[in-house]
Amino acid sequence: MTSVELELRQRQAQAGIYGTIKAMLHRLGFTPLGLALLVGVAVLPVVPYFRQEHILRWLVAGALLAGQAAAFDFTAGYINVVNFGFAAILGVGAYTSAILANEMPFLIVQPGISPWIGIWIGGLVAGLLGLGLGWLTLRLRGIYAAVMAWFVGLALLGLVRNLTPLTRGALGLSPPTLLPGAGNLPYFYIIFGMMLVVYVVLRQVTLSHVGLAFKAIGQNIGAAKASGINPTYYRVLNFALSCAFAGWLGGFYAHYYASLTPATLMHTSKTVEVLAIAYIGGRGSLWGGMVLAFPFVFFIQHLRSTFTDLPGLHLVIYGALMILVMIFYPDGLSGLWEATLEKVRSALSKS
Repeated sequence: MTSVELELRQRQAQAGIYGTIKAMLHRLGFTPLGLALLVGVAVLPVVPYFRQEHILRWLVAGALLAGQAAAFDFTAGYINVVNFGFAAILGVGAYTSAILANEMPFLIVQPGISPWIGIWIGGLVAGLLGLGLGWLTLRLRGIYAAVMAWFVGLALLGLVRNLTPLTRGALGLSPPTLLPGAGNLPYFYIIFGMMLVVYVVLRQVTLSHVGLAFKAIGQNIGAAKASGINPTYYRVLNFALSCAFAGWLGGFYAHYYASLTPATLMHTSKTVEVLAIAYIGGRGSLWGGMVLAFPFVFFIQHLRSTFTDLPGLHLVIYGALMILVMIFYPDGLSGLWEATLEKVRSALSKS
């Protein structure tokens, strides 16, 4: 065997190994670059600057927002239904877990269940609520389903405010934390893991035949129905999964921040924040909003600390960016990335 043949075989073997790894990553919903970004975010707390507690707190908020953006985009980007009650569903999971963990006499119930169990029950309750809500609303088409979800979210907000024996209303709850006395670093890795679970599970669903049905419904519900797909069944399934993960993340919120009030968690403005991240990141990608969430949290927190006399400035920025994206690049960050990759491939093939 000549040296040229040996070198050729070595290159083929290397290409085969790389192809196998790439295929495995694709099954999980990752690319080599995406995996590298995840590893980079995971090791950020090792960097001296990011070891500061307030920076770690921002990283936790970024991972939490990233998970929410993926769960929101699963509905908005695939079945083309905007869940304007998303923050209320998140609050249902948070309040469910907080109430189950309560041991104090100021509530009418004191179950004292561990928060580690409560966050899963919160996700289950939110999923069941999403199932019922989807069954009632997703028979409607167009803007009606989104408006109905918004009205239900407002109703849930009103219930939490008025069921004071169970929720303390506007006074709020102070649920126990997941890790008593711990710093922000363990919480970052907990929510980072939860974020990955949300993404991987939803990506696996979208890569299956169920995901194909979601895409068909989102693109043309009439054509999907004509091809034998039951739109109501798949839309309700999608909505319930999204709500279940929202409730699960809400449980983490409750036992990380240890402070729950209806206005700070369940208000429609909280839904708008998640919506903006998902749309600017790119609808139907899942990963676009997740990538955008981390730098946005740092940017917004810097704005809040710098312009303390301008509350709500971040919502103005969200709105301006959404307008710019819808006018100049409707596919968002993920669409821009895909278009750039296509141009690079085209240039390389020509060369």
